[in-house]
Amino acid sequence: MRKINKWLVACACALFSLTGCYNTESRENVLKIYNWADYIDEDVLAEFPQWYKEQTGEDIRIVYQTFDINEIMLTKIERGHEDFDVVCPSEYIIERMLRKGLLLPIDTVFGKTPNYLHNESPYIREQLDKLSRPGHRASDYAVGYMWGTAGILFNTDHVPAEDAGTWASLWNLKYKNKILMKESYRDAYGTALIYANAGNLEKGKVTVEELMNDYSQASIDTVEKYLKEMKPLIAGWEADFGKEMMTKGKAWLNMTWSGDAVWAIEEAEGVGVNLDYEVPAEGSNVWYDGWVIPKYAKNKKAASYFINYLCRSDVALRNMDACGYVSAVATPEILEAKIDTTLSYFSDLSYFFGPAADSLPIDKVQYPDRKVVERCAMIRDSGDKTELVLEMWSRVKGDNLGVGVVIVILVSVGVMVVFTVYRRLQRYRHEKAQRRRRNHRKRKRK
Repeated sequence: MRKINKWLVACACALFSLTGCYNTESRENVLKIYNWADYIDEDVLAEFPQWYKEQTGEDIRIVYQTFDINEIMLTKIERGHEDFDVVCPSEYIIERMLRKGLLLPIDTVFGKTPNYLHNESPYIREQLDKLSRPGHRASDYAVGYMWGTAGILFNTDHVPAEDAGTWASLWNLKYKNKILMKESYRDAYGTALIYANAGNLEKGKVTVEELMNDYSQASIDTVEKYLKEMKPLIAGWEADFGKEMMTKGKAWLNMTWSGDAVWAIEEAEGVGVNLDYEVPAEGSNVWYDGWVIPKYAKNKKAASYFINYLCRSDVALRNMDACGYVSAVATPEILEAKIDTTLSYFSDLSYFFGPAADSLPIDKVQYPDRKVVERCAMIRDSGDKTELVLEMWSRVKGDNLGVGVVIVILVSVGVMVVFTVYRRLQRYRHEKAQRRRRNHRKRKRK
């Protein structure tokens, strides 16, 4: 124990020393960024310090970290008071952070530097402003980064477009063990509730937005019922590997996000697998990620400049190419870059780019037609109902374990615990006996 304690003290001293060295650097010269993995062009990130120096005359060093779950990011900020200067949460977390007073307003005056924040599409700004709180307009605290839809990626050689065009395909017995479901309780919740209420949607008795944000006990019970019915049909719940299984032809249907679908379609084409993507006719989720400045940020100025920098047309295009998702920036430069004259269809994108963009040949997966967007909605924060939804999700994910299997697992864990405790007790007794013998020999020598 003494050796361990000495080692811990040495490590603590070393860490203290390092911290002391780090603290000699002014926090005004450090920008701490917290972002999703693989969600920005590396060169864009690397070039920001030089651009910032040109704009402000000040040096800046980037500390960059990534996360893979919104809630982990939020916990670090809310409970750990982590001093990240700029982070990139999804819309429902932006809403939660705004409600809890965890955000600072973004600066809009940049001296001699142009304000590129205006490049954000009015459509994105309008959607994010739905998250506003009394006296706090969301667009003052968040700027859109990437956005997209949730839908069905499908193998056209095995699944006809009419099947993939409805959520019913995920409950279709003929595709058993060829279906992948996204391991996202929010998307799964909305999907199941839309499928369960397809008739009411068609008759106009309810809207997609009302359904996806209905967290009543009756709706939670309905979702649980339908997800449990789906479960025996799916090959698995996937967080990221689904697109690769689709490109290899191992699965035929995948509930996924549009950005992943773009990547998968391009990859599959190179190996002779034909994939396509549909947003089901019943409606779906449109999601938005945006940049915000947390309450505990230590460099609001650099954070605001960084968000402004990301809204430049050239920077936005590079980030889109790097991650496969669609930027919230809507400038003539991006519109020109995305027009594809080889396409045989035209989309109404006036809602995003403006009135002149009402009939354009642009990839429908990346930029959905107005009619598609109009049948979709944003999933809001479930607030104090989140725990109930997560409990339901846990039951859905774990209900395949029969009572016998559960008993075996519990007994096995119990045996392991007892064995571990027994071994540690033996080791303790052995060490205690050795110490007694050493002390006895020392006393004899004296």
